[in-house]
Amino acid sequence: MTTLRMKLPASAADRRLAIGKALLFIACLLPLARAAWIVLSGEAVNPVEFITRSTGTWTLVWLLATLAMTPLRRLSGQAWPLKCRRMLGLFAFFYASLHFTTYVWLDQFFDWHHILKDIAKRPFITVGFAAIVLMSPLALTSTQGWMRRLKRNWGKLHRLVYPVAILAVTHYWWLVKKDITQPLIYAAALAALLGLRLWWRARKA
Repeated sequence: MTTLRMKLPASAADRRLAIGKALLFIACLLPLARAAWIVLSGEAVNPVEFITRSTGTWTLVWLLATLAMTPLRRLSGQAWPLKCRRMLGLFAFFYASLHFTTYVWLDQFFDWHHILKDIAKRPFITVGFAAIVLMSPLALTSTQGWMRRLKRNWGKLHRLVYPVAILAVTHYWWLVKKDITQPLIYAAALAALLGLRLWWRARKA
C-alpha cells in the first residue's frame, strides 16, 4: 500500500486531498445546519440555551480534533492530517465565536456591565472568556503570510492552543453542575493528546 501511494501521481494525490478537505469543510458545517434546523422548526424548548450549548460542544470537538492531527500524522506516517489542521482550528474558533456571540447578544442583550460582572465573578465564564481571547491571535495569524512574517515565533505563538484547550475543557467542566460524564470524556481525550506529546518529547530528550 505504501509503495502504491508513493507511485501515485502528485496531481491525483492533490485531487484526493482537495476532495477530502471539501468533505471535511461540509462536515464541520453540518452541526451548525442541524442546530439551525432544530431551532427554526421549534423543536428546541429553550433556543438560546440550545444554541449556546451546541456551539460550545462543537468548539470543543473541533479543538480536540485539531490537537489530534499531529498524533495522527505521527502514528499514520501520512502528511494529510497536518494539511487539515488549520481548517479544523479555524472552525473551532468559528464555533467559539458563535458561542460567545450567543451569550453576549441573545443571552445578555449587550448588557456590558452585567457581562463584565459575569466574567469577573463566575469562574466558568472567566476561563471561557480567557480561552476565546487566547484563540483570537491564533485565528488571525493562521495564514501563510503570517507564518512567513513570524517565522519561528509562529510556532511559539500557536502553542497557545494547549492552554486554550485546557481552559475550554475547564469551562465546560465548571459549567456542568451534576452529571460530569461528558466533561470527563473531553478531559480524558485532552489528557491523552497532551500525554502523547509529553511522551514523545521525553523520548526525544
